[in-house]
Amino acid sequence: MTRRGAVLGTLGWLALSATNAGAATPARTKKKPAAPDVWPHASQVPGGVARLSLGPSAKRPQAFAGDVPLLVVGDPIEWTALVGIALAAEPGEAGITVRAEGKPERQVAYTVAPKQYREQRLTVAPRTVDLSPEDEARYVKERDHLTGVMATLTDMRADAALQMRVPVPGRRSSSFGLRRVFNGQSRNPHSGMDIAAGTGTPVLAPLPGKVIDTGDYFFNGGTVWLDHGGGLLTMYCHLSRVDVKVGDVLKTGEALAAVGATGRVTGPHLHWSVMLNRAMVDPALFVAA
Repeated sequence: MTRRGAVLGTLGWLALSATNAGAATPARTKKKPAAPDVWPHASQVPGGVARLSLGPSAKRPQAFAGDVPLLVVGDPIEWTALVGIALAAEPGEAGITVRAEGKPERQVAYTVAPKQYREQRLTVAPRTVDLSPEDEARYVKERDHLTGVMATLTDMRADAALQMRVPVPGRRSSSFGLRRVFNGQSRNPHSGMDIAAGTGTPVLAPLPGKVIDTGDYFFNGGTVWLDHGGGLLTMYCHLSRVDVKVGDVLKTGEALAAVGATGRVTGPHLHWSVMLNRAMVDPALFVAA
C-alpha cells in the first residue's frame, strides 16, 4: 500500500526592511500536497471493502475472514488487509484473523455500517423468472461449477496496482446493490455494475489477469471470468462474443469479448462484477470517479 506522508503547509511572516514601511507582509502559503489515492477505496458497508492496517512485519502476514484467505498488500513498514464485505453481511461488529511470522495469532476488529440500496423493477422473459424443471437443473449445475471458479486463489504481488480501468465506455445503467424485482418477484440484489453499450462493443481487461472460465450460462449469458491474484476476480456477462479461452493471460486494456444481450437481460449492456475473498463488491471502489 502507498504510505501517506502528511506534509503540513506553513504560513510564515517575512519582515520587510522597506524604508517607508516597517509592517510585515505574509508570504505565500505552501499548499498541502494531496494524499495519493489508494485502491480500492474503503467503504465498510455491505458490498464494500474494509482496509485494515496490520502494522509492520518483515514478511507479509496472512489474514483470514473465517477460513477464507484475504488479500494483503503493502510492504514491511505497513501491511493492509483488504476485506470484501458481502452484500448479505449484517451491520455491526466483524473481525479477521491475522497470522504473522514470529508473532501470536491475533484478531483485528472492524465495524460494518448499514447501507440502504434502492429497488429496481424489471420486466424480463417469464422463463427466466419462473424456471422450468429443465432450466432449474441447468441452473443448479452451473451454480455448482461457478462455486469452484469463485474459490480460485493465486498469488499476487504485495505492491500490485489495484486501480481498474472501466471495461467499456458508457452510461452506468444499473448500480451495484440494487434490490432487483423481476416481473414482480423479488430476487437477489444486483451484484455488479451494468454499463450501457451497443452490441459488439469491445470489452477490455481492467487489470492484468488470467482467464479462468468462459461459458454460456442461463442467467448470465456469454460470460468470462478473470483472475487477478489474491482472491481478486472479475466477471463479464451477457456477452455477444467471447474472444479468449481458459488459460489466456491478458494485459490491462486487452480485449476479451464483446458486449451483447444474452442471458436474462432487457437489452444490450455489460454486466461487470468484482469479487474479493469470494464476496461481490462494488466495482466503483476500484475506478476513478
